[in-house]
Amino acid sequence: MLIVFIRGIILYVLVIFSVRLMGKRQIGELSPSELVITILVSNIATLAMEDVSVPLFTGIIPILTLVCLDVLASFICLKSRRLRHAISGKPKVIISNGVIDQKQLKTLRYSVDDLMSSLRTQGIFDINQVQYAVVETTGAISALLKADQLPLTPKTLSSPEAPADPPQAVISDGDFIKQGEKAAKLSEKEILLELKRKHLEVGDVFLCTADPDGTLHIIPKEKGD
Repeated sequence: MLIVFIRGIILYVLVIFSVRLMGKRQIGELSPSELVITILVSNIATLAMEDVSVPLFTGIIPILTLVCLDVLASFICLKSRRLRHAISGKPKVIISNGVIDQKQLKTLRYSVDDLMSSLRTQGIFDINQVQYAVVETTGAISALLKADQLPLTPKTLSSPEAPADPPQAVISDGDFIKQGEKAAKLSEKEILLELKRKHLEVGDVFLCTADPDGTLHIIPKEKGD
């Protein structure tokens, strides 16, 4: 009995350490790969805790291996956009300019009830109030209300704005985002020209976003990055 108790403590500490090492996220925010590893780690820990005949290291080594693989994959994904999209997927726009993309909903296997339910959790009960909505890689929906539905601020009182989609990222960590360019209706040539005016190369840009009117907002990389 004492052995089971000690094994339980060791595995508990190990799993807590593993979760902390993988990053601070809630269950609903886990990417597919993180969710798989979390499930595998819990199953391995349960087996090693319940079956005393199984050597403790038989449980510890696979857990540490999975966590190390996750950390390594996270590091590689940080450097490679393609791998990041292959593992975690891409956010999908399902509402733009107040119009629902029905084809995208079918591709994502999202029903109207799923969409309405997700919007209600954000306090939105009328889909006609939504200007822009995105299904994140975690499956959650992020929505932007139309300008006339947003809370009043001194800025909106002084200069009411027409409904518009949010800015689109066109460069991220030195890489062009084709999907963002298309949404922002800007060509790569136009973006490069604007960067040239600011004496910047694509590799010098940490983040560049484009407003619906084509205005670019550029954040250069910090020196040493």
